[in-house]
Amino acid sequence: MAGDIKVDTSYAAEMDYPEHEKTFSLFLGLFKWGTVGVVALLVGMMVGLIMGSGVIASVLAFVVVLVVGYLALR
Repeated sequence: MAGDIKVDTSYAAEMDYPEHEKTFSLFLGLFKWGTVGVVALLVGMMVGLIMGSGVIASVLAFVVVLVVGYLALR
C-alpha cells in the first residue's frame, strides 16, 4: 500500500496578496478595455467595408463606439 503523502504547504501563507490583487485588477482592466477596442474596431470595419460608407464614417463609428464603451464601463 502507498504510504502517507506529506505536502508542504508552509509557503502558502507567504504569498504576496496585495500584489496578486493588483495584477488581477490590471488583467481585468486590460481585458475590459481590450474588448471595447476590438468591438469598436469591428463596428468601424463594418460601417466602412460592408455598408460602404467610407473612411470618415468608419472612423466616426469607431470613435462613437469607444466613447459609448467608456461611458458604460467607467
